[in-house]
Amino acid sequence: MPTRYPRHSITETPPVHEALSELRRRGERIRLGELVILGARERLRELQTERDEEARKLELRRQLVQQLRTGEGLDAAAAHEVREHGWTHT
Repeated sequence: MPTRYPRHSITETPPVHEALSELRRRGERIRLGELVILGARERLRELQTERDEEARKLELRRQLVQQLRTGEGLDAAAAHEVREHGWTHT
């Protein structure tokens, strides 16, 4: 049937079959378009979470570099102690 929208085909490989089987057992009608939308939205949430985590780590690295440059917030004596004697946990 002609359409102006892209078409996609899905092969029901074992992992796809397993994912859909639970829905079928519950009598749920399989709407692949709906599942694609749900999956795409979930993936976008995961990507945003990953980006947020990377941004947080970048900010922490930036703060560390700033502290190393200025010495602000660093305990030079403690750093020397660790360098000379290693970490000790009491």
